[in-house]
Amino acid sequence: MRHQRKGPKLNRSSAHRQSLGANLAAALLEHGRIQTTAPKAKLARGVAEKAITLGKGGTLHHRRQAISLLRNKTVTYRLFNEIAPAFKDVQGGYTRTLKLGPRPGDAAEMVLLELTVEVPAAS
Repeated sequence: MRHQRKGPKLNRSSAHRQSLGANLAAALLEHGRIQTTAPKAKLARGVAEKAITLGKGGTLHHRRQAISLLRNKTVTYRLFNEIAPAFKDVQGGYTRTLKLGPRPGDAAEMVLLELTVEVPAAS
């Protein structure tokens, strides 16, 4: 039974899934929007929303937890200095997914995962 087992397995090991979630969330926070498949977006959304919540905390402990979660110091720096202040009055729901239709090659459901508040993309 799969009691308390959140998220899709995506035919990957648990370490590979965690890395995938961290990489997709870091890309989302860096660029503001990413195009991916629906199950991968669902995985990345949870990681990104948790990271933004940590960024709103702003303490050193939250910063270290975010670095551990995202595995990227430059994105974490941007999260705490640019992204989290933009969400200071928002109580959750930091991302949205827009369906794009099936991918031509394999008919996988594609979505656009983006932040709800417009934050300028990193240069």
